[in-house]
Amino acid sequence: MKPGSVSFSHTLECLAAALFLSIAAHPAFAQQSPPGQTGDRDLAESVRELHGEIEELRGAVSELRSEAAQYRAENQELRQELESIRASSQPAKQAETATSSQQGSASGSTNQQRISSVEDTTQVQQSELRTLYQTKVESASKYRVRLSGLVLLNLFRNAGGVDNLDVPTHASAAYAPSASVGATLRQSELGLEVFGPSLAGAKTSGQVYFDFGGGFPTSAPDGVNTGLVRLRTADIRLDWENTSIVAGQDSLFISPNSPTSFASLLVPGLAYSGNLWAWTPQLRAEHRFRVTDDQAISVQGAILDNLTGQQPPNATFRTPGAGESSGQPAYAVRTSWRHGPDERPLILGASGYYSRQNWGFGRSADGWAGIADWRIPLPARLELSGEFYRGRAVGGLGGGVGQSVLYANSKLYAPLRPLNSEGGWSQLKFSLNSRLEFNGAFGTDNPFASDLHAFPSPVGLYSAVLAANRSEMMNFVYRPRSDLLFSGEYRRLQTKIGNYFFSADQINLMMGVLF
Repeated sequence: MKPGSVSFSHTLECLAAALFLSIAAHPAFAQQSPPGQTGDRDLAESVRELHGEIEELRGAVSELRSEAAQYRAENQELRQELESIRASSQPAKQAETATSSQQGSASGSTNQQRISSVEDTTQVQQSELRTLYQTKVESASKYRVRLSGLVLLNLFRNAGGVDNLDVPTHASAAYAPSASVGATLRQSELGLEVFGPSLAGAKTSGQVYFDFGGGFPTSAPDGVNTGLVRLRTADIRLDWENTSIVAGQDSLFISPNSPTSFASLLVPGLAYSGNLWAWTPQLRAEHRFRVTDDQAISVQGAILDNLTGQQPPNATFRTPGAGESSGQPAYAVRTSWRHGPDERPLILGASGYYSRQNWGFGRSADGWAGIADWRIPLPARLELSGEFYRGRAVGGLGGGVGQSVLYANSKLYAPLRPLNSEGGWSQLKFSLNSRLEFNGAFGTDNPFASDLHAFPSPVGLYSAVLAANRSEMMNFVYRPRSDLLFSGEYRRLQTKIGNYFFSADQINLMMGVLF
């Protein structure tokens, strides 16, 4: 039944009930009058009143009927408008569905690529999260300790003679078979980090790292496969917002970059081929000046153990080297400018180094080096990095192919000359994606010919003067997960010993697990 009809019938029922109650309650029916004219007049008057009331009721009913008809018409119009809106919206929905279908078909391949990229990123992030949520190493103190490391297997083949079978740095005339093969795990690393309390507003932390490159137990059968544990770095840090203090044995901060290579971890890649390096005790301070949100200038200064590249004369106790015999440490400073995001920053740096050396019998030398380093992001996922140095008597930093001074002859008290040298290296990196990268690098170290001709006798690691050393390498690094890596590398070494050039090649295949 329609809403208007319900309202109208209900109203009629109410009016009829009201009329009945009105008549029943009227005085003419409520009580009888005495006979006579008075009764007739009262009756006539009551009838007239009732007639008037009935006319009023009829008028009200007529108004209600008119309103009900109006309501019905309005309801009908509303229904028609609703049907019209529904009819007009149907084609629009069909058109929208068709358009969405066409767009989905056109962008299907793009969406698939995006989904694939998101899945790759998600897998890497999940792996990193699993690493973060692993069980923590328990410490004797209440402060957090983190264990980390790398288990690395190297399979290699050398063609030509090298100074070191598994991690060669230059070609050698001695022990020069046509080919040699081998395997090693002594480039595996182990590290511990501790995060201590705040001190004067600074965050305190410490770390220590080891590898197995400390030599071989000569008394053990096949001792080459049981490398001795060796200290790499160990330091304590105080880090404020813009200032840091580092005390301990750390890498050479004036030579902050190194080529990417898992074939050479016992010494950095391209060491003694233009890449200065040392793990040396030092006390270092650093301050960072933020220029803008994405630019900063850093200034560093340190005193270092004064190393000259000499071998320890004894296996059980320590005697001072030429640098330590000078009675003062080595000094180093570096300033750098950094621009851009942390993932691909542009960094340019300049450094200086000074070392006073006492070689005995009244012979002294001043060692020094000036160094420039760079890390430059390029378009198309490329990055260029490297360094150049010019120095004198810097064999303790790997310069001059590890040679600091030359003697006039083989006598212990013979006159000596600090060896001048220059060199450098550069690497081009191509990152295909977050898992796969390719690297190509070359380096060279050139002692000055004038020094070599005037003072032909070496001092340091080698029995003959190394007149030049060059290295080239190409490798790839594939990380299917954040804790797993595969790599392959080809390296070529060219070394001038005296007046002769020697060359060697190495192919190295690697598999590593990080923890």
